[in-house]
Amino acid sequence: MSRATVVIRTNAEREKIAKWAWGVPFGTRVEFKEIKRSLPQNDRMWAMLTDVSQQLPWHGIKLDAEDWKLVFLDALKREVRMVPNIDGRGFVNLGRSSSDLSMDEMTSLIELIHEFGARHGVTFHEQEARAA
Repeated sequence: MSRATVVIRTNAEREKIAKWAWGVPFGTRVEFKEIKRSLPQNDRMWAMLTDVSQQLPWHGIKLDAEDWKLVFLDALKREVRMVPNIDGRGFVNLGRSSSDLSMDEMTSLIELIHEFGARHGVTFHEQEARAA
């Protein structure tokens, strides 16, 4: 088996994983992750990032939603690393993707965007749509 994914919902699935563990060779890597962000969380994040990008220049620069995502991921204490590109005329962002965020991490990110936007006068249209 080169790769397998099981979402643990029952004791039978726990037992399946335990049996697999006894059968794999030493040196096999096993990774456990929290449940990933939900699609509604993802939709809300992008709506909020779009609102911020349309309403708030940052230090005189207009950032797009993707740029703002990186700013907020950095504020969330996610790893954002930069290295010089191969011709030495710019930089490459080695940061991680928001698609790896757990539901709890995504909730924290959304709360961070909301709090930041509130401090900077951003109107979040996604919230207006919910109230209507």
